[in-house]
Amino acid sequence: MYKVLAVSGYKPHELGIFNEKHEYLDYLKTAIRKKLRQLIEEYEIEWIITSGQPGVELWAAEAVISMKKEYPVKLATLAPFFEQEERWGEQTKILYEKVWSESDYTDFISKRKYEHSSQLRMKNQFIIDKSDAFLVLYDELTEGSPQYYISYAKKKQEAAGYPVIYLTPDEIDEVIRDEQENSGWN
Repeated sequence: MYKVLAVSGYKPHELGIFNEKHEYLDYLKTAIRKKLRQLIEEYEIEWIITSGQPGVELWAAEAVISMKKEYPVKLATLAPFFEQEERWGEQTKILYEKVWSESDYTDFISKRKYEHSSQLRMKNQFIIDKSDAFLVLYDELTEGSPQYYISYAKKKQEAAGYPVIYLTPDEIDEVIRDEQENSGWN
């Protein structure tokens, strides 16, 4: 049983997603929701933590909010610093504000605006330290921003058996196939 699950993954641009109308975004969101549902049921997870950053983190937070009627799971959004959304596009800001307002717990890890990349490293370490397991959408063959989170997670894994759980490209492909078959689209 893991009480607290941290979630992260690629940013939208790292996945080639540049707007909410991308043809595979709904499939990706479905895959995230499916994986979260599986882990919540399997490990009796009580809290999901993200930093609310664009991409997998916001999509996972959005999924948790939608599953609250179904599961007694809570959402914590721990932003790395004040006004992290300041330079984001309008759609991302709207989703972030929704996630922030509907989270069960919110806080800023660094109690000031962005000053240095060390605030992001501190965020990664803090969230890994506060969680019992880590779910990440990441492919070791395609580097990206999640690699920094993973480096902390793997250190904790080696020291304390901390589970690092991947949402794999194969799982996403399976969701795409299932959704296309169910819609009669071949």
